[in-house]
Amino acid sequence: MVFIMKVEEGPSYRYLFANETGFIRAGISPDSIGKTFQDVLPPIIAEKLQKEYTRFLSSNGANSVFDASFMEEGKEFFGETVLSAVRDATGAIQYIVAITRDITDYLLEKNKIIESGQRYRSIVDHNMDAIFSIALDGQILESNPAAAKLTGFREQQLIGSSIYDLVSDLDFAGFKALVENTGTGQSLESLDCRFTHRKGHLLTLHIKTVPIIVFGEMKGIYVIIRDISEQSKNVEMIKYMAFHDQLTGLLNRRALLDKLNEQLFSPSRLEKEFALISIDLDRFKYLNDSLGHLVGDEILKKAASRLLECQNDSCLVFRQGGDEFIILLLDTTRKATTFFAQRIMSMFKRSFYFNSQEYYISPSIGISMYPNDGADAETLLKNADEALYRVKDRGRAHFQFYRTGMNSSLTNILSIETHLRKAIEKKELSLHFQPQVDLMTGEATSFEALLRWTSKELGPISPGVFIPLAEDTGLIVPLGNWVIEKACRQIKEWKRQGYGGFRLAINISPKQLQQPNFPAFLKAAMERHSIDPEYLEIEITESSMQNTEEAAPVLKSIKSIGVTVSVDDFGTGYSSLSYLKKFPIDVLKIDQSFVKDISENAKDAAIASAIIHLGKSLGVEVIAEGVETAGQAEFLAMEGCHKAQGFYFARPVPARELEEAYLKLPQLALREYS
Repeated sequence: MVFIMKVEEGPSYRYLFANETGFIRAGISPDSIGKTFQDVLPPIIAEKLQKEYTRFLSSNGANSVFDASFMEEGKEFFGETVLSAVRDATGAIQYIVAITRDITDYLLEKNKIIESGQRYRSIVDHNMDAIFSIALDGQILESNPAAAKLTGFREQQLIGSSIYDLVSDLDFAGFKALVENTGTGQSLESLDCRFTHRKGHLLTLHIKTVPIIVFGEMKGIYVIIRDISEQSKNVEMIKYMAFHDQLTGLLNRRALLDKLNEQLFSPSRLEKEFALISIDLDRFKYLNDSLGHLVGDEILKKAASRLLECQNDSCLVFRQGGDEFIILLLDTTRKATTFFAQRIMSMFKRSFYFNSQEYYISPSIGISMYPNDGADAETLLKNADEALYRVKDRGRAHFQFYRTGMNSSLTNILSIETHLRKAIEKKELSLHFQPQVDLMTGEATSFEALLRWTSKELGPISPGVFIPLAEDTGLIVPLGNWVIEKACRQIKEWKRQGYGGFRLAINISPKQLQQPNFPAFLKAAMERHSIDPEYLEIEITESSMQNTEEAAPVLKSIKSIGVTVSVDDFGTGYSSLSYLKKFPIDVLKIDQSFVKDISENAKDAAIASAIIHLGKSLGVEVIAEGVETAGQAEFLAMEGCHKAQGFYFARPVPARELEEAYLKLPQLALREYS
């Protein structure tokens, strides 16, 4: 658009010329020639033009450029107007020439560039990650506020300094390689790099580097940094918790397996021996149950601390769980391991203190050696545990190395336990019955029911094997309940056949007697089978009566039912006489250990005689067990023992054989005693 304006007093400016584009885009007509801005233009536009022209006039025609806007067909456009002066001979400005170019597209593009720049600055300035713009030599060209906050330096301090000054010496080489590789045009990242804060502490950072490329030329590098110090601490804590025991702080079983595998797969594994030492604190469960878990936990921590006195690069201490610890002794020999185990035993001779109380705990130790006792972690652990099991089985408080063959017996025990758990449902159990013979009349009117087990897979299993196993595993309770049911059913069957006047004794385990509902269970079984109490006798051991407060009410309840109560293995326990005073006892059974040498050993004879006379004085029946010779039977008869049982009279037999030999003919041919 081209306009020529006449300058007049005022000043005012009158259109003298306008080209066709000027008429169209300025929105004026040829009639506007000779008129002022105020005459033809909207007031706002007229006022702006008046101001710009007057400013130009006041500057005596100095170059003037200003923006202008105009409307065309309802659409706004932007222009750039340049004013030029036309002077007369005296130099006064008579006319002003205005040339306006359409710069709408230019302005839009310029605004896009400005907006894009502001968007970029917003991303950088408001980013929570620290961002550095650096030259290829590491000089910091720019940084955002987050960078200043991260490093503790002001932005002015960072600009012009080297980013390498911030990097920890520990990671300098890695970070320098990262920057140099980014300089070749690669975008890279480092998951773990440390910078030094202005105050001196280390920051753990996640770093990304991005090349700055302008028109194909490398201009620098963006270094984008995120502080992961807290996250790194959390990861370290999780890692620590994964490999350490929370109570004692010792390495745990997972760490042990990792360390074992590290040793087993190392290149030098065939050149060096190492020992796996399994430690168990003796009677710790008793201490824990008696004094509470708080004291138990403190003792465990003190025990762990004591074991840690041994820890070094070649000796690592682990906690398996509970009161079990493992020590991995590297690069050792059997002889050196022996001395080490003795050292552990000596360490526990010192007492433990907690809340001014003194406690003594001894360790049991089992040891397996690599490579003799196993070539993998599982075997070494299993064999160390087996050696420990042997130590605990033979009295505790000592150590033992694993020997070949130990596992075979344990494997057999585990197999027996597995089959024993299914023996009832497989109907593999039975009762045998052994007569108790009256030494005066020769009659057998009482019998002891004895549990027998014939496994379909393993064959006959001795009671000496499966009864202790049942006691240890708690299976004795369901087995004992089965015996009661079976015995009551057998008594009912014998009564149905017309037999009477007999008494059947069944053995009751201490664990079975401790069941809260045992008297009720016994009574219910008798009622189910319509059994009169005089037909039934329960045999308990002295160990069942050690806890007087618990045992007395149970035995009184049983006695109130009318069932006979006998004490088995009398004389082998503790405080036997006090039991006779406190408990309702009907029968004493002399243990076979006193009967065995009764004919040759004066002490055994004296003990047996004393028990017989004690029983008579108290008005209780006395039965001798394990009678195998005529001499034993003669001695017992002469001393006035009421009854005897043993192989001399009869072995335990099934119910049918018992019926034929004793129930139908209760009077036995009494042997002549000389």
